[in-house]
Amino acid sequence: MDQQTQVPIDGPRVACDMSGAPDTPAERAAEYRQLFTKALTGRERSEAGIRFRFRADPGIADWVRDLAGREKACCAFFNFTVTADDEEVRWDVSVIDDVTARLALAEFYRLPELLAGT
Repeated sequence: MDQQTQVPIDGPRVACDMSGAPDTPAERAAEYRQLFTKALTGRERSEAGIRFRFRADPGIADWVRDLAGREKACCAFFNFTVTADDEEVRWDVSVIDDVTARLALAEFYRLPELLAGT
């Protein structure tokens, strides 16, 4: 009789599962495009990950927090922190220590230009 040994995985799977999401991938992409067009002021890479910077216009911090929450629900390997003050909203993003997760983070950083042409 064959026995299968399951090796426990440390941390979340590096996969995106939008099956339980309230929006579709196309709707999510359109929302990112709208947010970036309306409020993105810059982005940068850091040792820990990346940061998107947005204008602190009314409603932007709540919008970013909501979007980050939905993104975390489908892509658990991402870590998001959203902070805001009167000057700007900062969305810090990092990933678990995994090669594929770091590649996904690199693509996430490129979202503004990837979505600009669509």
